[in-house]
Amino acid sequence: MQLYQEQTLRISNSLTGKKEIFKPINEGHVGMYVCGPTVYSNVHLGNCRTFMSFDMIFRYLRHLGYKVRYVRNITDAGHLVDDADEGEDKIAKKARLEKIEPMEVVQRYTVDFHYILDQFNFLPPSIEPTATGHIIEQLEIIKEILKKGYAYEVNGSVYFDVKKFNEKYEYGKLSGRKLEDMVANTRELAAQSEKKNPQDFALWKKAEPQHIMRWPSPWGDGFPGWHLECTAMSTKYLGETFDIHGGGMDLKFPHHECEIAQAEASNGHSPVNYWMHANMLTMNGKKMAKSTGNNILPGEIFSGDNDILSKPFTASVVRFFMMQAHYTSILDLSNDALLASEKGFHRLMDAIDNLKDLPTAEVSNFDIPEWRQKCYDAMNDDFNTPILIAHLFEGVKHINLIKEGKEKITAADKVLLQQTINDFVFDVLGLEHKTESNQDSNKLQGVVELLIQLRNEARSNRDFATSDKIRDQLSAMGIQLKDGKEGTTFSVS
Repeated sequence: MQLYQEQTLRISNSLTGKKEIFKPINEGHVGMYVCGPTVYSNVHLGNCRTFMSFDMIFRYLRHLGYKVRYVRNITDAGHLVDDADEGEDKIAKKARLEKIEPMEVVQRYTVDFHYILDQFNFLPPSIEPTATGHIIEQLEIIKEILKKGYAYEVNGSVYFDVKKFNEKYEYGKLSGRKLEDMVANTRELAAQSEKKNPQDFALWKKAEPQHIMRWPSPWGDGFPGWHLECTAMSTKYLGETFDIHGGGMDLKFPHHECEIAQAEASNGHSPVNYWMHANMLTMNGKKMAKSTGNNILPGEIFSGDNDILSKPFTASVVRFFMMQAHYTSILDLSNDALLASEKGFHRLMDAIDNLKDLPTAEVSNFDIPEWRQKCYDAMNDDFNTPILIAHLFEGVKHINLIKEGKEKITAADKVLLQQTINDFVFDVLGLEHKTESNQDSNKLQGVVELLIQLRNEARSNRDFATSDKIRDQLSAMGIQLKDGKEGTTFSVS
């Protein structure tokens, strides 16, 4: 029996606004699509948080025993500046400014994207398709939508007819918007616009002579609309209806709304059963933005090469920080928050180090099976990682009490405790152990043990000033000494 048959998973569905029991279309199999990056610049931390949330979800679904086909695309064409239907392609603009080929831009920032995600210990998706690799599929969908009367062609461009679509279907149901309100609150179209209505969006845009990225189509040379690529790639690899579609909260409207409309117009039914949206990352209480300077790249956090944080932080500490908030909550990054997360991360890893050497007894004071189920209950409640982490620290408390001889654990419970910690800390949360090399760790241990010896000698000589000075200065550096019956031990926070 697989774990998913024993556990009841509930997911917050953005489409219904309710937390629903997860039932995949095909038992034991999950199809999940997540909107990937537009590769025209270094991946920013807010995007990393979204992808990390779905990496955690992917990990937990796999842990439950599901066979998951996880598709996360790369947008390498068709995404115009300001997410508009008019203007310059983001990638083409970068290529023009740097005087290189658009595909050089794509390659450079795709490599950066993969490198950063690897630092964060992401699992690769099952399939990572590109927009330019699926032009034919996008053209076929446009033909089908035109055939059914939900699109129109003007001067080589094709637009989706939102008003016509809304006569039979409901445009705006994901974001909770009514078309009548959108129309009432929209200015009239500019005289030069080709659209029938301001709400209409491009399925295919005619390429002007200066537009580098272009493909032939029945309507002339052009390029696909940004919203279309995800409909083409998700349905190609996951079917006309699949289980989960995820992305950032900022994509709910118009991007995901348009995806639903395109799929319903071409296939006649809703494409996704569970829509999931991850919330934004702020910094020091403000929105992160390059234009204001309130921005930091992942690599700048790892290296410490920034004017915002007091020190470098490892990728695993940053990942732990992000997992301490629910994926649907706004999370605020700050120096104090990262320092607190670093301390908590080291406490967790120290407990894991101590776990293997715990003595066993005939009885246990800690109900491990009940605690293990609490960990599952947290994750089954819409992937509630902060509650999971609270339960993991309850385990840390008991590990420390057992180590100090204040509690007991049986050999069987110790095995279950180790398995549960490994399952949730490493497999589900995706954390990695301390990053310093064994050589560096051995050097640190040697230096601290020498200082402990000097401190013991000072205490024997009743030189308590020197003894206290060694202890206090080590403490200030994050190294805690603990005196016990077996001698003095230390831990790094």
